[in-house]
Amino acid sequence: MLTAHIPDLAAALERHVKVLARDIGERNVFRPDALQAAADYIVQQWTRRGCAVTRQDYQVRGVACANIEVALAGCVQADEFIVLGAHYDTVRNSPGADDNASGVAALLEIVGMLQALSPQYTVRCVAFVNEEAPFFFRGDMGSLRYARAARLRGDRIRLMLSLEMLGYYQDEPGTQRYPPLLRYFYPARGNFIAFVSNLRSARRLRWIVDAFQASSSFPLEAAALPWWVPGVALSDHSSFWRLGYPAVMVTDTAYLRNPHYHTAHDVPATLDYGRMAAVTRGLAASVASLGPRGASLARRRPQEKG
Repeated sequence: MLTAHIPDLAAALERHVKVLARDIGERNVFRPDALQAAADYIVQQWTRRGCAVTRQDYQVRGVACANIEVALAGCVQADEFIVLGAHYDTVRNSPGADDNASGVAALLEIVGMLQALSPQYTVRCVAFVNEEAPFFFRGDMGSLRYARAARLRGDRIRLMLSLEMLGYYQDEPGTQRYPPLLRYFYPARGNFIAFVSNLRSARRLRWIVDAFQASSSFPLEAAALPWWVPGVALSDHSSFWRLGYPAVMVTDTAYLRNPHYHTAHDVPATLDYGRMAAVTRGLAASVASLGPRGASLARRRPQEKG
């Protein structure tokens, strides 16, 4: 049973975001000391929870980079995996509170909640490096390195969830924008969390959406769309699509809602930690509830690209 209280969880999330976005600030290979400080903080937080931390280390432009992972063994399907990922780097000249300290903060806390929930699948929580330009969709993108290694090992990943900006919400009409035509089908207020997949991951999208709605009353909108629709592929989930794994992005919709996206104004004070906590708790509960009944949905055509 999940006992995390929203005010306590909100305070913990805010602490993580402030360390990453205020104390450390811009973090990428162009500021290697800050990138290393962020990695060290993630390792420290998971180690304090008693987790065994593993790393996928590599170098980019002479800078040490690492994907950082903890795994929580499944109690039913230990040899099949749910991957939760969030990138800890930022674009240049931005402290990256929403993009993506919010996703990393949620990832850090989800580990603690899953320790108490005994998920059915083994859950791998991964902090990815080098999601932002100039590495996005290129060989040194952390999530692409991870997904390629997983495919080479033959890992049975049933679902990858990319936690990409979870902290910005607005209740006023007109605060939510969309790619062309979608505005006719979705709300005008930016007060929901979005679950987005490509067309080949549509069944898995429904799987996780059903689990989230059974676990949380937080407003949710979902869409399975062609990968080329603007914004749909713009995070670490696209790396898993390229390797044939089903993947879903969980997001506050980034630049379609947050006016501070990729700017110096993406600071901790702009985020709504109460609502971010509700989303985080819902994600932990829903991931823990995913069971083998849905596993057959991903067993067909494992090499599909989409």
